[in-house]
Amino acid sequence: MDKSKIFIISGPSGAGEDSIINALKAQFEIEKPITTTTREMRPGEVEGKNYYFLTKDEFEKGIKENKFFEYALEDRGNYYGCTFQEFERFKNSDKVKIWKVDYKGVINAKKLLLDGIVAILLDVPLDVIEKRIRKRDAVSEEFVKERLEYAKGWYDNKEYFDYVVKNEEGKLDEAVSQVVEIIKKYI
Repeated sequence: MDKSKIFIISGPSGAGEDSIINALKAQFEIEKPITTTTREMRPGEVEGKNYYFLTKDEFEKGIKENKFFEYALEDRGNYYGCTFQEFERFKNSDKVKIWKVDYKGVINAKKLLLDGIVAILLDVPLDVIEKRIRKRDAVSEEFVKERLEYAKGWYDNKEYFDYVVKNEEGKLDEAVSQVVEIIKKYI
């Protein structure tokens, strides 16, 4: 079994990446890198399990010291990234490697590890993404507008993805099955 490939699951907010990844756990023993972020820790999150949390100054110092394999400044002014140290731990795992990054991370990863990456775009129509975002906790119109604008980046950069999987409303099982079949082609 070839476990050298890294499978990126990517899509805009509301595309269902977490739902797909959680469903993959029933099919495969998976490893995910732990992302470093500058956003506030949410209730129930654990340092070093869900994320590594840094201040913006600490993160920017890490950027200057070239500690990040990839990083992006997200739509709400928070950094997200994967350190070289964490990437090495992740890359050397014997499990199926699943990585959730935004489209900027996909572009960077493809440039650095072209042959080792299998990038899967979760394609969801913008109107469905909007409905899913609005279903979450109370969100402002400005937040919805920002998320939808940011979502366009995935569709403007489709050429960086190896596969496009539609995650239509009410058809999560079909999307999961497609992702499982893609992974099985490589392992």
